[in-house]
Amino acid sequence: MAHSPAGPLSALRGAVEPARFGLQGAPLALTMGRKVGTLPNMASDPPVRVPSARGASEEEPEATRITGVSSDLEAREQAHAYVVVLQGSNVGEMYKIEGPETIIGRATTVQVRLNDDGISRRHCRVFQVGGRVIIEDLGSANGTLVNGELVRNRDLADGDKIRLGATTMLKFTYQDKLDETFQKQMYDAALRDGLTKTYNKKFFLDRCETEFAYATRHKTMLSLVMFDVDHFKHVNDTYGHLAGDAVLVQLARITQSMIRTEDILARYGGEEFAVICRGIPLPNAGIVGERIRAAVERAVFESGSARMPVTISAGVAALPEAKSETMQDLISKADVALYAAKRSGRNRVCLMPG
Repeated sequence: MAHSPAGPLSALRGAVEPARFGLQGAPLALTMGRKVGTLPNMASDPPVRVPSARGASEEEPEATRITGVSSDLEAREQAHAYVVVLQGSNVGEMYKIEGPETIIGRATTVQVRLNDDGISRRHCRVFQVGGRVIIEDLGSANGTLVNGELVRNRDLADGDKIRLGATTMLKFTYQDKLDETFQKQMYDAALRDGLTKTYNKKFFLDRCETEFAYATRHKTMLSLVMFDVDHFKHVNDTYGHLAGDAVLVQLARITQSMIRTEDILARYGGEEFAVICRGIPLPNAGIVGERIRAAVERAVFESGSARMPVTISAGVAALPEAKSETMQDLISKADVALYAAKRSGRNRVCLMPG
């Protein structure tokens, strides 16, 4: 999940506005060959030079900074085609349409991967021909709808709504660099933790529900690794909360480097994190947890000249080993495994198979 100096004031505005508001919120006396504190009576009076807060001899600059207006306009004109997820598990994400074609589907090999079991592995493609942007269904099981109409192939116009599967809605749009930056900032603010930049708890829980439904329906594997920092209160009390924040940021960075791009890392709360591993059995998820644990133990965490000893404890639960009726059951089993790791001495990984 962020000024140019003022130009010369007119006589009236220069006299009245500073008198009302002053500098730094303090009353300001004006001297214009009259008694201190009197205001000009006519707009034709000469402009007033208001002493700056840095010294009475300094005057406000006369020049106005020239901004790169032309370059800003050029950036605005260089618009590109995008699809933005309006509804579904990937809500808020945006994908640029580039290259010969952009394949949309559920497979790991496509350019736009959407986590919706109503979407085929290679559902549709979007490609550009002579300035036109065309969407083509690739024989999907549930079809491709544009503005509510089932289509085989169709030219796309700015603002078109594309429905794929049961829950996913895309919007086709043209966006320039400024629009893209704004969209990403909004997406990050809604779905990511402000400190660590990992996904936040809300996104994690929503994604868990989607992944759990998919895994139970298709009888596939789903693993959950939950871990937190050992004796984190001691870190905060000894080195300060800023040092504690730095530990969490570095921990998130280490973890992100140890997992696959399709895995989901989230800050579950406080010093606790969680990783959703799709299609990985319990023993392999345990290996993931152990690799993260070992990497954290080897890493150097410093506060000033002091080195902070940091370790984590982790708990792992997985389908189908864990007989869970709901995603909350699976989260609870991973949490139980995490506390078992803490009770057995910390700095270790425990599995909860059933």
